[in-house]
Amino acid sequence: MDTPDIRVEKGHAGPEEVAAITAILLARAAARPAGTAPAHRGRVKAGWRRLEREPGFRAPHSWR
Repeated sequence: MDTPDIRVEKGHAGPEEVAAITAILLARAAARPAGTAPAHRGRVKAGWRRLEREPGFRAPHSWR
C-alpha cells in the first residue's frame, strides 16, 4: 500500500492538515445514519418531452 488514500491536488498540505481533513471526513461519514433515504427523491420519468420525438401534429381536442 504505497499509494495514499487522500491526495493534495493544489498547494502543500502537511501531514497534520491531511490528518485533520481525514478526521473530519470520517466523523461526518459516521454521523450519517446508514438507513436513511436520499434527501431528494426525483421522478422516474422526466417531466418534459423531447420535441424531436413528439408527433408533428396534435389534435386540438387532445390533452397531451
